[in-house]
Amino acid sequence: MDQRDVVIIGAGGVGCAVARELSRYQLRITVLEKECDVAGGISGRNSAVVHAGFNNAPGSLMAKLCVEGNRGFEGLCRQLDVPYRKTGKLLVAFDEQDMEALGAILRQGEENGCEGLRLVDREELKRLAPGIEGIGGMYSPQTAVFDPFAYCIALAENALANGVDFRFGSKVVGIERGGGFLVTTAGGDRFACRLLINCAGLSSGRISQMAGGPPYRIYPCRGEYFILDRIADQLLPMPVYPAPRKGIGGLGVHLTPTSAGNILIGPSAEYISQSDDLSCTRPVMEGLFDQAKAILPALSRKHIIGSYAGIRPKLAPPEEGGYRDFVIREEEDCPGLINLIGIESPGLTASMPIARMVREIAGEALPLQEKEDFIAERTAPIRFRDLTEDAQAALIREDPEYGEIICRCQKVTKREIRNAIENPFGARSISAIKYRAWATTGRCNGGYCLTRIVDMLVKEYGMKPEEISYRSPGSELFAGEVK
Repeated sequence: MDQRDVVIIGAGGVGCAVARELSRYQLRITVLEKECDVAGGISGRNSAVVHAGFNNAPGSLMAKLCVEGNRGFEGLCRQLDVPYRKTGKLLVAFDEQDMEALGAILRQGEENGCEGLRLVDREELKRLAPGIEGIGGMYSPQTAVFDPFAYCIALAENALANGVDFRFGSKVVGIERGGGFLVTTAGGDRFACRLLINCAGLSSGRISQMAGGPPYRIYPCRGEYFILDRIADQLLPMPVYPAPRKGIGGLGVHLTPTSAGNILIGPSAEYISQSDDLSCTRPVMEGLFDQAKAILPALSRKHIIGSYAGIRPKLAPPEEGGYRDFVIREEEDCPGLINLIGIESPGLTASMPIARMVREIAGEALPLQEKEDFIAERTAPIRFRDLTEDAQAALIREDPEYGEIICRCQKVTKREIRNAIENPFGARSISAIKYRAWATTGRCNGGYCLTRIVDMLVKEYGMKPEEISYRSPGSELFAGEVK
């Protein structure tokens, strides 16, 4: 049994942010994550937007923490070497009713502390985003896009460098109380801790009840997405959302350029019964594309290269829709349990302010003595395709593996694949390599590079083909040899 000061359950964006924030102090911290890597759930299946905070109810934690997170996000990404681009955002109106709704959103945003919001007419709409249709809209200059995978990886790597212990493939199956908590994983590992921090996302209600806290009801709400090719530079300079309509579980179908240059269409918003149903369904996807094309007529189905789905952990039931506020607190009837419940969008934007809020709560229960040697910065691996030709040539002279392209679509080199395989967490699933090196994410969906990555894992790292999985156990790629 390991004795810890703090156990954090969940290694999504919020869990990793909490781990990184608490790693500033002389604490023994373990993060337990049921998936094989960070960002295996909600944090890896979203729109990758840094929100400004105008959609959230004034006075709510959502509003306060989102605005605070937006203001500090660029500096944090610079500190952790994470791709970030301040693009601005447009909310588009198609009739006068929409314009009235946007006026109310603008006033709400100003009350929340959002800066620079303004209504625009059709002429300015066309100037900001020439391909977009609508009679006008609202412009938010503080909205940005970023890489959520790189963000979670960077937070976790920085926390690891500061002494945090990460345990992947560690589903929590039991929690006992008594002078603290005794946490048991499916693998039989046991961790005693003084403070238990529940960042378990879709499983947060179950974890709370298991720990002796309130039995929060989480309602899974699925959002489906299309991934389009790298055409954002030609078609879409910034995220574009429709004016919000009441009663849905999200913000409506929108178009978002990614930090890598792709375009995302989505999400839909559909309450479902199973929290692990990540299906993309034909009727919903057809509707997504039709709605997106009404906003951006230049879209064509030939641009589609993939799809995915994410699930929001909503506290608002289907008959209510919309949003309920974040729950972030130490439970009065369960001292030592800090619950983070219903952390849906804008959870990633708000992740660092959430972490600071958790630190303040933790400081009431534990002595927080700052480390003198805290490492605040982290450097990302080299992205070969982003370098100048002279810099690329210099790297190849230094290491010939930079001269061998493994992923043609994204121009990822063998050295970059090797760096991804040899990541600090030892994560060797295809998804772990994918989100560190960005291989398999192009138009061919790994048709060229996947076999080469598998070949490296088998011949150079001694893995058996049957051991290679896409993500967690149960997603193995090979069952055996054929003639």
